[in-house]
Amino acid sequence: MKRPIILWFRRDLRLADHPALHAACETGRPVIPLYILDELGESLGAAPKYRLGLGIGAFSQSLEKMGSRLVLRRGRAFDVLRALIEETGARSVYWSRLYDPASVARDTETKSKLKAAGIEARSFGGHLLFEPWSVTTKDGGFYKVFSPFWKAVEPRCVDTPLPAPDRVPSPEVWPRSAQLDDWEMGKAMQRGAAVLRPYVRLGEAAALERLDHFVSDAIGQYSARRDFPAVDATSGLSENLALGEISPHRCWHSGLRALHSGKSQAQVFLKELVWREFAYHLMHHTPHILDQNWRKGWNSFPWNTEADHPNVLAWQKGLTGIPFVDAGMRELCVTGRMHNRARMIVASYLTKHLMSHWTIGKRWFEDCLIDWDPASNAMGWQWAAGCGPDAAPYFRVFNPATQLKKFDPSHDYVRRWIAEGQRSPGDEALAYFAAVPRAWKLDRMQPYPAPVVDLAEGRKLALDAYAARDF
Repeated sequence: MKRPIILWFRRDLRLADHPALHAACETGRPVIPLYILDELGESLGAAPKYRLGLGIGAFSQSLEKMGSRLVLRRGRAFDVLRALIEETGARSVYWSRLYDPASVARDTETKSKLKAAGIEARSFGGHLLFEPWSVTTKDGGFYKVFSPFWKAVEPRCVDTPLPAPDRVPSPEVWPRSAQLDDWEMGKAMQRGAAVLRPYVRLGEAAALERLDHFVSDAIGQYSARRDFPAVDATSGLSENLALGEISPHRCWHSGLRALHSGKSQAQVFLKELVWREFAYHLMHHTPHILDQNWRKGWNSFPWNTEADHPNVLAWQKGLTGIPFVDAGMRELCVTGRMHNRARMIVASYLTKHLMSHWTIGKRWFEDCLIDWDPASNAMGWQWAAGCGPDAAPYFRVFNPATQLKKFDPSHDYVRRWIAEGQRSPGDEALAYFAAVPRAWKLDRMQPYPAPVVDLAEGRKLALDAYAARDF
């Protein structure tokens, strides 16, 4: 009973509704919370890595308030665990499952080696509503289209969220820990970190507050208002879900209570949670979705693959001359996030009007998003490009001009993020010029650019390319 359990935290930086933490505390044995910065963490893009560092710091403070602490170590996961086991006499390691191929490979190898050494190694759910292997079609396969996937999971029972533990039992002697500041998690952000930081809603308490506010004030009009980027109508929880600062189970049950209380538009929010689920299930069954065309028929499509193409660089900088596109890209630069309607517009524009490969956009988002999520990011890009699931009709090309008239008719969103042409631009529009790399040499006094591609011409080029292919 005195042998400690090492609880290896990853994308589950919370105390409530944490099955692995709950199970560890239930044993009554000492628990050593551990975060390992391994090669997967080291390889994160600038904004996700910065946000992860903030999340680790906030979670460490939460543990300290309970009389526990988060031990930080750097290195290869198994090597770190083996060393900590030797130091502490631990005989068990618990963790929450992840589902991307790199994490699965690491965890499978780690579990095998731990068990071979006589160490109990247990993995738990918690990152998803349902384990990917638990949702199957009638013939035992997996769902490749969202609508039947939704119909299959909507009536299923979702586990009731677990409470946070009253206490986390501590070991008699704490092992040494690295200092978070020494990891320099925000180094790649450079001056952009200070601009982005005020937009972060950090930690479990903030996530729960965010959910409560959304359910009480916005979920009743969610489907009617969520596509208008100038309106604060979405939950904003993707940032917190990405690092597990809140569980999908908590979000589901809050949305379900709202639905049962008469807020019918809450069902659309539940569908969005299942879209996230769908992306993870597809990643589990078809891991090539992360970096290859999900539909093999697109492998010969004549996309531009040059990430330094002038049109791609203009897209990255928010200088395409298309206001809806540029506003979205500048929102991303300043806040580390982008409204979902804008994400669809900028992705469609890159892959269709600019005829550039979706992986170029995916990699840019991997570097810029504080709510970066491997499954959702990849599926979103493939959906927009037409080569992924639920992409019919693949030849759909969003018109950013008509989309702007429909979803930002007063141009409030555009004015919020684009300073050029305004006599007195707001602070957020000006913040873009403080956030971008100095090497871009951008000046807000420069005139707003002309379109790099005529919208009608770009659409025609895309449609002609589709017509020439047999998908």
